[in-house]
Amino acid sequence: MKLTKLPAKYATLVMPLLLSVMMTFVVSAISTFKNIGFADNFAAHWMSAWGMSWVIAFPTLLLALPLVRRVVAMIVAPSQA
Repeated sequence: MKLTKLPAKYATLVMPLLLSVMMTFVVSAISTFKNIGFADNFAAHWMSAWGMSWVIAFPTLLLALPLVRRVVAMIVAPSQA
């Protein structure tokens, strides 16, 4: 079975989507562990924290990425390819 890829124009949404999912997943796990340890209800607290943080992180990334790209372009020399 061959998977159909999304058109390239969706990369500007897919990249921050995946980045926000992965980063909030890890950070919320660390934060939850720091606050309650490996309690019996750790997974429930973690998923709740992860969901809330992702809801904030994804739109924030969508808004911040254009600015971040401009700042990076000012700091990093273009490739000589």
